[in-house]
Amino acid sequence: MAQGQGDYRILHEAALRDYLAGVADIAATLGGEPASWSITEVGDGNLNLVFIVKGGRGGVAVKQALPYVRLVGESWPLPLSRAHYEYLALSRQDELAPGLVPALLHHNETLALTVMELLEPHIIMRKGMVAGTQYPRFVDDITTFMAQTLFFTSDLALSAAEKKQGIAAFAGNHALCKITEDLIFTDPYRIAEQNRWTAPYLDALAAELREDMELHVAISRLKLKFMASPEALLHGDLHTGSIMVTEIQTRVIDPEFAFYGPMGFDVGAVLANLLMAYFASAGHERVPGERRAFEAWVLETVEQVWNAFARKFLDLWRAGAAGDAYPASLFAGETGAARLEAERQAYMQRLFADTVGFAAAKTIRRIFGLAHNIDFELIDDPRRRATSEARAVRLARALMLEGGAFPAIADVTSAARKLRDWQPEF
Repeated sequence: MAQGQGDYRILHEAALRDYLAGVADIAATLGGEPASWSITEVGDGNLNLVFIVKGGRGGVAVKQALPYVRLVGESWPLPLSRAHYEYLALSRQDELAPGLVPALLHHNETLALTVMELLEPHIIMRKGMVAGTQYPRFVDDITTFMAQTLFFTSDLALSAAEKKQGIAAFAGNHALCKITEDLIFTDPYRIAEQNRWTAPYLDALAAELREDMELHVAISRLKLKFMASPEALLHGDLHTGSIMVTEIQTRVIDPEFAFYGPMGFDVGAVLANLLMAYFASAGHERVPGERRAFEAWVLETVEQVWNAFARKFLDLWRAGAAGDAYPASLFAGETGAARLEAERQAYMQRLFADTVGFAAAKTIRRIFGLAHNIDFELIDDPRRRATSEARAVRLARALMLEGGAFPAIADVTSAARKLRDWQPEF
């Protein structure tokens, strides 16, 4: 499946057609003559080219990394090796959470190109949520994905040697980590050339972020945890734009930011994007109150994501964890079992605190940093957009600075609900 021949070149339509025609398995999957294949560039992300290729028999998705950040251009170079780490991550995730990532069909490391299963009729989840669509399978699927991939790549499931080998395999993906370290944990809190926000309405709030030393301490602690806590293999960019859905299926895509880091970063990313969809919802109303049922589903989903993830993660741990952490020989008998269970609960409480903090960080960066969410961006009226964003930031600041006031996920959703109609002063 993996190949490395030839020199790197960007494959546009004609070159891509010729390349795929030379890969026997892919040509057979597509069927028909290569000249008849339709090739459509659909990449709407920040980094890569993405094509949908269809032939007489079937279709595939093709992703090629560019040697720079697509959103910015050639002035921001980026290593092609990220495609290799994405391929490794997808391979591992498919082993640990089968059926929840797209099937891998072909990979060329030199061309930084991967051919995958074409997901149809799936759409990017963020787009569906902007439209107010509910996804009944999402909670079970995403919590299975997170519990399986995080638990089985952690010290709870692996020997120390296996874990260190895993860390080493992804350690070279530091350029992508650097993007996260800057764009999420640093730039929104200082003057940075690529920062932007809904001006002039959020100008004062942006200035407050730059002057709030308590917030600077809190975000720096989160940054340190991100940099120094290789707890498990993370997707690294697990938001609703990296999830493709139908009402009955969920597929997680785009793990090019994968590395070993703190588990709460992935879980917090999911919760943050759900909460941003909740706050953005009012801005998409055509008639006041028409999206209340959708908003209730979103907050219920926030609660269910954490609760189901925690339950599944604990079930895996209780089922007989074989990792070098918490060796069973130290917790023999009823007394040992009871003490270990208490420690499991304490572990999850610490993980929840991390999750809440990272959710706050992910929210703030999407409103004041470089890359924004269409949840907010597609609200046409800038004042309405800024109002939705200010509500999200108000919750995020509280989550980051007053974490002790949110001991359970219901406390988070309760606070969000209270802010739904809060009116900022612009």
